[in-house]
Amino acid sequence: MAVVAGIDSSTQSCKVEIREAATGRLLGVGSAPHPPTTPPVSEQNPADWWTALTLAFGRAVKAAGVTAQDVKALGVAAQCHGLVLQDATGRVLRPVKLWNDLTSAPQATAMVQQLGKPAWAEAVGSVPTAAFTITKLAWMAAHEPDTLQRAASACLPHDYLTWKLTGALVTDRSEASGTGYYAAHEGRYRVDLIERFAGVTHLRLPEVLGPSQAAGRVCAEAAAELGLPPDALVGPGGGDQHAGSLGLGLRTGQPLFTLGTSGVAMTVSENSVHDPTGYVNGVCDTTGRYLPLVCTLNATKVTDWFRRLLRLTTEEFDALALSVPPDQRSLTLAAFLDGERSPDLPDAVGILAGLSTATTDAQLARAAVDGVVLGLMAAFEAIESCGLVGPGPVVATGGGAASAAYRQSIADFLQREVVVLDAGDAAARGVCLQAAAILDGAEVDELRDTWRPAIAQRALPGQPVPAAIRERYGKLAAYRELDR
Repeated sequence: MAVVAGIDSSTQSCKVEIREAATGRLLGVGSAPHPPTTPPVSEQNPADWWTALTLAFGRAVKAAGVTAQDVKALGVAAQCHGLVLQDATGRVLRPVKLWNDLTSAPQATAMVQQLGKPAWAEAVGSVPTAAFTITKLAWMAAHEPDTLQRAASACLPHDYLTWKLTGALVTDRSEASGTGYYAAHEGRYRVDLIERFAGVTHLRLPEVLGPSQAAGRVCAEAAAELGLPPDALVGPGGGDQHAGSLGLGLRTGQPLFTLGTSGVAMTVSENSVHDPTGYVNGVCDTTGRYLPLVCTLNATKVTDWFRRLLRLTTEEFDALALSVPPDQRSLTLAAFLDGERSPDLPDAVGILAGLSTATTDAQLARAAVDGVVLGLMAAFEAIESCGLVGPGPVVATGGGAASAAYRQSIADFLQREVVVLDAGDAAARGVCLQAAAILDGAEVDELRDTWRPAIAQRALPGQPVPAAIRERYGKLAAYRELDR
């Protein structure tokens, strides 16, 4: 039996799924942690990603009851934006600044001031924040110019792991479009922007692959270390959010909320998106289309923090939040606990309003959930204002989607049905799908529809949330830079 493997190398861990190539049936799962990080400085060593990948892969193979030799194709999805600098021998020159590293915020501000939001959106589909790779290159130019000059290539976490597997320096449209120096609508790198803002012209950049184009076959070193057959194919992979939308079978115009460490609101678009306000990122998906999205820094880590303060289990916290009647949702949280990416507020802090001596633990729990959802609501409305959202249910995914309180909060705020799909790790599933398509010589689109997962859970809209909460949130979010 031929099987495929999907690797999801996220900020927190590496997860691997083994699936039957012909049907997509899940056979086994394995995982291994990554070193924890704490913004505003958030860095990891790529060697730790590879160590976690090898551990998670071995555990997944064992759980699936197959051997590594049965894996005929595989692919990698990974956290986006992080800057990997290698010298001419492939040696990584320094720890990688991740997407949630905020130290390049001054460089992002300067870039936007110099070029202007509309010009950035027109050039590359997005307006840079501290998350974007181009800002990290500019930070290197300002703080570690010697290291930047010694670098022979610049790539992203997913690109690095694909390089470890194949020896090829390649990427895909979804990842390239989030760098801040790739114009997806023109199919080219904007090396002039790298030169202007980082002052370098010598860096080799990954070749951008199509959605059904193989990155290559596993190299001898990776095959030996993982036990893979020497002819195993490696797919183009993609960003974790982008691969996740593929694994969920997201349709054009269908809204998706991702509730993980970060929060994401997105949909699929047939056309490129250029939001001159800079709020919506006009990036690509993994099927040849586009994936306009808004990413926030503060999602489930906010409710996890409140849960620890209240000394509750996850189940107890969820039940407590759900116990608050709509007319008693009197607290409002602007959940910018670690700064924020969208809106671009790197120095912001969280603000809780509406407290009184009558405030209960349940209302605190409810406010934490609602605060995260209110941030995603603002993101959803920005995408909707671009004319990109169609009717129908909202798909919820990520760890927070397992929470009935999160599902119900989204349904109540949007007054739409919310569904959770039986997709396992959606990003790993997405690159499994890619790998199966490449193995079969098929188009990714074909398998996306064939593999579309069933609905596992749903939440119907209840009583609308009081307008006062939305109004108060807008006022709180208007505070920009607060002293820590």
